[in-house]
Amino acid sequence: MHIQDTHWATASALATSGGAVSTATGGRGDGPRTTPLRVDAQRNLEHVLRAAREVFGELGYGAPMEDVARRARVGVGTVYRRFPSKDVLVRRIAEEETSRLTDQARAALGQEDEPWSALSRFLRTSVASGAGRLLPPQVLRVGVPEEVGGAEELRVPQQRTQPVAGELRLVPEEREPLAADADDAGAAALLEVVGRLVERARAAGELRPDVSVSDVLLVIATAAPSLPDPAQQAAASSRLLDILLEGLRSRA
Repeated sequence: MHIQDTHWATASALATSGGAVSTATGGRGDGPRTTPLRVDAQRNLEHVLRAAREVFGELGYGAPMEDVARRARVGVGTVYRRFPSKDVLVRRIAEEETSRLTDQARAALGQEDEPWSALSRFLRTSVASGAGRLLPPQVLRVGVPEEVGGAEELRVPQQRTQPVAGELRLVPEEREPLAADADDAGAAALLEVVGRLVERARAAGELRPDVSVSDVLLVIATAAPSLPDPAQQAAASSRLLDILLEGLRSRA
């Protein structure tokens, strides 16, 4: 699925309010104003957001809006009243999950004195929360070799879809500041704080020198498999993360 960047900028304001905007001006001509949602409307909005996190986490951002409505047990019209387009809903979910990951990274950075403990705590907390399955496209960028199809990147993480022909790879670390180019302060903040975790662990000699911020985010995105049984999912995530953490550690 290709999400247009031009749509995302205008979507942010609508996503923040859930689309609840009143055009009443009271005759003063002072333009639109946001009004509080009714109790039932607020409840529907919460159901839709919860359902969207679950559906997109399981199937990827390519999942249709009808699946979100079905999981929320509301009509698809209700979903579109809150979010005029799928881009708006995706933006809302991606921004919330990015904020959650950033808070987790800051907590690890501020509460763990030992660099490796801080990095591993962040990874374990993030994987356990499932936020890695909802990383926004500005944070996790995947490219394919030019000889495969010429596509420079896939705009949304494709963790739950069929693999494309050829080998997928992360765009090199020097392209990570593209989050700032996309005018996404949330994604830029996440990259900055995770970068500090990475640099601390690397400077302490506990992280492989070739490990990048992209590698760390890829661990979060792949170490949280979606399994039908919660106990199996937790066990599989823990085991996979243990293996990945060993791969990140320096052998010096």
